[in-house]
Amino acid sequence: MQNISRADVEDFLFAEAELLDEWRLPEWLELFTDDAIYYVPSTDVPADSSPDKNLFYVADDRFRLSERVKRLMKRTAHAEFPHSRTRHLVSNVRIRGRSDNEMEVAAAFITYRTKDGVTDTYFGSNRYRLVAENGRLRIREKRCLLDSEGLRTQGRVSIIL
Repeated sequence: MQNISRADVEDFLFAEAELLDEWRLPEWLELFTDDAIYYVPSTDVPADSSPDKNLFYVADDRFRLSERVKRLMKRTAHAEFPHSRTRHLVSNVRIRGRSDNEMEVAAAFITYRTKDGVTDTYFGSNRYRLVAENGRLRIREKRCLLDSEGLRTQGRVSIIL
């Protein structure tokens, strides 16, 4: 992990955003380790909170995340079929810490979602725990921290942030 630069991490996060925008969700899922977790906590809990004690919009382990991907790719996922148009913008990428086998990364994001004539905006920061496996970066944890006061406008998170 010591040889991985911020530019390498940015390229990885930009590639992740591209997979999401192109609805290549099975490929996106392959970016995650087998023990990965994907969290979207509600907007009124601390950033380091646990889904065991707080309400989370999404609290998926790798299995649940794979089931979410399968559902979103089916025609029966009415909230996302046909698929929304999305644009995931990533900026302010920072390496916040690293050890021999793991890296903590933070990045700001804005995600636009357009469907049925309505455009929703999600914004906040993503916190990642990245590892290197077989010479490539993988996501062990992704925590999407929304900066809005709630989901009043959107009402839900039916896309992957």
